[in-house]
Amino acid sequence: MSNRPRRPSKPYRRPRKDPVRILAFEALRAVDERDAYANLVLPPLLRKAREKGDFDSRDAALATELVYGTLRWQGTYDAIVAECVDRPLREVDPPVLDVLSLGVHQLLNTRIPTHAGVSATVELARVVLGDGRAKFVNAVLRKVAADDLEGWLERVTPSYDEDPEEHLGIRHAHPRWVVSALWDSLGGGSNGMEDLLAADNDRPEVTLVARPGRATTEELLTGDAVPGRWSPYAVRLAEGGEPGAIDAVREGRAGVQDEGSQLVALALAGAPLEPPAEDGAGASGEERDGGGRAERWLDGCAGPGGKAALLGALAAQRGAVLLAAEKQQHRAGLVARALDGNPGPYAVVTADATRPAWRPGSFDRVLVDVPCTGLGALRRRPEARWRRSPEDVAGFAPLQRDLLRQALNSVRVGGVVCYATCSPHLAETRAVVGDLVKETGAEMLDVRPLLPEMPGLGDGPDVQLWPHLHGTDAMYMALLRRTPA
Repeated sequence: MSNRPRRPSKPYRRPRKDPVRILAFEALRAVDERDAYANLVLPPLLRKAREKGDFDSRDAALATELVYGTLRWQGTYDAIVAECVDRPLREVDPPVLDVLSLGVHQLLNTRIPTHAGVSATVELARVVLGDGRAKFVNAVLRKVAADDLEGWLERVTPSYDEDPEEHLGIRHAHPRWVVSALWDSLGGGSNGMEDLLAADNDRPEVTLVARPGRATTEELLTGDAVPGRWSPYAVRLAEGGEPGAIDAVREGRAGVQDEGSQLVALALAGAPLEPPAEDGAGASGEERDGGGRAERWLDGCAGPGGKAALLGALAAQRGAVLLAAEKQQHRAGLVARALDGNPGPYAVVTADATRPAWRPGSFDRVLVDVPCTGLGALRRRPEARWRRSPEDVAGFAPLQRDLLRQALNSVRVGGVVCYATCSPHLAETRAVVGDLVKETGAEMLDVRPLLPEMPGLGDGPDVQLWPHLHGTDAMYMALLRRTPA
């Protein structure tokens, strides 16, 4: 039996709690477990942290970068982690994968020093996973830290010649099927695709809309704000900023709205109408003093209310009346809040636009911004790229066609419907419009003259916007005029 004295064991050290990384982990878990969107989960978490005094503006900025960056590159990080573990990823618990992804993002896509990124992530793992699994996290991250992002991409990405979609997908963090769908819609060679995929990974600017008759762009042009590129009502907060600190936004006279979304409302408002039939068939509206008709406008899928608020303001300038319909009651409440204070007449109803609560031919202008996969807003909702599947595209198809069919039934002969969606997928855009044009005989109008000076609008008559060409979400819009049956 040895008489040598035993070396005293090190006392147990409690893990250091890092509020920034704990908050980022909580946000990722909410996205994974509850199928939530980060842009809805993160703000209340940040607000609560500020109220507790745990956060300053730099902490909030780091937490935001960790959450959005990790979600944006999730699939690519999974491919890298898969090279560093001795089991299939499906056998690694989701909370462990979230901690690993947070660590990989810090090591490969931020300026955080390597030793700090590993140490901080291991401490996070000790807090949220326990000491045992923290050792696993430490071992994996040390393997990841042996190379930089470019080196890892070379190792996990097939060559472009071997599999161009998979090559671009891993290098730019998009699922293969999304790359293929975007490529079909964009057309052209690989250069445009690389620009588009890279733009999807850029942090989007915050864009404001000055609702006409309620606010002006001049009062929004404070600090680092600059005018919008295409919409006369747009102002961009080029250096970020807090929209809620602006009086007009706080008072509801202005709002946060992507410039592409603004252009949808402007295109519908500017589309030429044919006069209603003299016998009144298919026509409607209120009589103004002097005998002229007051136009009636419909937003058939109005929630959460951004387009409805701009349409309502534009309608008020012309003496037109807006009806904003939204199927879900809580979203109808958001629409009512957005329209509160509108200078002209309007109404908000909880109604299903596939089962109209109004008579056929009741409106002169109708907007249907239909539910979709959201592949055009991946800059703002990066998790959507990993959450959606090709089956979702097929699932939306009947609803999209039914909404457009009923919109064409709701507009009078000679009136115009704008079909819009925040997805460039051809199955959600031209396929839907083409089918309904064949079915109803509606006439497609050229959208391009209504968006003057915008480059890259294609051959028309419909328009697909792109983040890398226009700095907007990838909004699609088509204008259809109802013709006599």
